[in-house]
Amino acid sequence: MTIRVLLADDQQLVRVGLRSLLELDGDIQVVAEAADGPEALREAERVTPDVALLDIRMPHLDGLEVTRRLAATQPGIRVVILTTFETDAYIFEALRSGASGFLAKTVSHDELCRAVRVVAGGEALLSPSVTQRVIAEFTRRVEPPRAAPERLSVLTDREREVLALIAAGLNNGEIGETLAMSPLTAKTHVTRIITKLGVRDRAQLVMLAYETGLVRPSGG
Repeated sequence: MTIRVLLADDQQLVRVGLRSLLELDGDIQVVAEAADGPEALREAERVTPDVALLDIRMPHLDGLEVTRRLAATQPGIRVVILTTFETDAYIFEALRSGASGFLAKTVSHDELCRAVRVVAGGEALLSPSVTQRVIAEFTRRVEPPRAAPERLSVLTDREREVLALIAAGLNNGEIGETLAMSPLTAKTHVTRIITKLGVRDRAQLVMLAYETGLVRPSGG
């Protein structure tokens, strides 16, 4: 099955480079491009891509606002934010806005295509380093929980354990190793947690784990 991608960046050379990398493999097709936020929204409505790769800094509407609007109007579109080192501070807000992952513009062909496939398959691009940035941002803001802890009452004790490990940035294999279960069993738990909590992916689970106070920025 071909994965259909919308590519949005105000720099044409970046779009050309990313398109060339994406279309080296036959299972990914760039079906639309956009040079700014409003155009990205128009193209998303026109072509309904599987994945939208959005630069975080675009004219008129930035990647965060485009992500928010897509999450509200076309939640089936998976959003990956294109970042540079200078935009790491936006990771927290991008997750909260509905992004499923992050990619550096200097990404390699293999990394780029793998990322698109992972996100299109319903997973999230959350490395431990990204998760640590989220934790650091929670620590800096020192905000009270935004979501009621009671929201997690639908989870079993084991599911709460799994959610805490997701929030620490562990993948299914690492969760399985930590809790003495197979990666497949860990994946089943993750799927059930996503369904019970009514979120889209692991990225949203990380946010919810911190917003409900299940996991504290201090590590508690």
